[in-house]
Amino acid sequence: MPKTIPADSVGLVTPQSLHFDSPLELDCKRSLPAYDLVYETYGELNAEHSNAVLICHALSGDHHAAGYHSMEDSKPGWWETCIGPGKPIDTNRFFVVCPNNLGGCKGSTGPMSLNPEKNKPYGPDFPIVTVKDWVRSQARLADALEIEQWAAVIGGSLGGMQAMQWSIDYPERLQHAVVIAAAPKLSAQNIGFNEVARQAIMSDPDFHKGHYYEHDVIPRRGLMLARMLGHITYLSDEAMRAKFGRELREGKLNFGFDVEFQVESYLRYQGQSFVEKFDANTYLLMTKALDYFDPAADYDNNLARALQRAKADFLLIAFTSDWRFAPERSREIVKALLHSKKNVSYAEIEAHHGHDAFLMPIRNYMDVFHRYMERINTGQ
Repeated sequence: MPKTIPADSVGLVTPQSLHFDSPLELDCKRSLPAYDLVYETYGELNAEHSNAVLICHALSGDHHAAGYHSMEDSKPGWWETCIGPGKPIDTNRFFVVCPNNLGGCKGSTGPMSLNPEKNKPYGPDFPIVTVKDWVRSQARLADALEIEQWAAVIGGSLGGMQAMQWSIDYPERLQHAVVIAAAPKLSAQNIGFNEVARQAIMSDPDFHKGHYYEHDVIPRRGLMLARMLGHITYLSDEAMRAKFGRELREGKLNFGFDVEFQVESYLRYQGQSFVEKFDANTYLLMTKALDYFDPAADYDNNLARALQRAKADFLLIAFTSDWRFAPERSREIVKALLHSKKNVSYAEIEAHHGHDAFLMPIRNYMDVFHRYMERINTGQ
């Protein structure tokens, strides 16, 4: 817990919630008759409403991107490194909005929410949502907050994909798109990782075809295995070697199948702690949204044509050791943007942290990010 709130933190924050009564039509041909979005804001909206920045979260992220909910919090929000006074997303300049996506498990309408048609949690009956669906719901949130145009839409990983989709679907509603550690669509290998994670969850005896809430159980083993697999892909071999090597917990081999290596202990801890704070049905939904993301599919599989609609300026950032969304995937986006004659800046950051690098306070990364954000005109 923080003894004192750091000077460059947004401090104590309180989540907010908005209810939407107007049905939301979804890509899966279903609709949500009504829904809630939980979100947090940092900084102050200026008189012209021209300094608003939207933060889009990744697969296991949520609306709590910065600050603390209480003095008892053990950790701040997931992007504390980048959001706050004097940081790249400077809350002295920007009004920052971060929602929990539809289908989430941190307050926005999702599988754990009450299905009004059946008077019980949606569970597996919650519709499959896509990145385009999220962007539509976020546009409605912007309307409710009286934000006609975002100064920037920003995200890492799956969040970066949302920023890209924003630039295509609502080209007039954002000045800048910051796409970090993302890809124009998933590779077959990445889809494969997601499928193994889903199978781990769905084959858990406590899954009950997604209706585990009614049985008062959690598919712990499956969700733990899914998170362990995912966590391996977020780190690089170099990062894991530096952190754990082949270090043994007890300094000797025990010739058994219990935890012997430190890396085994770390992964089990990560998996077990994740089970306590994330919903399995939400994990299934988020991985499907990742799999389905392919903005070029609506434009004859031509990414340049898809991005031709965009009017925003772009910043793309990739990390050398990220093998989940490797730099060449970001360069595909850059090439398509250049082909479409868009203004684009690209930085490839030397880092050994793997995909998780976008969450780290890496000096060159912070410098590039900060300098780009300083260029943004907020109209003040």
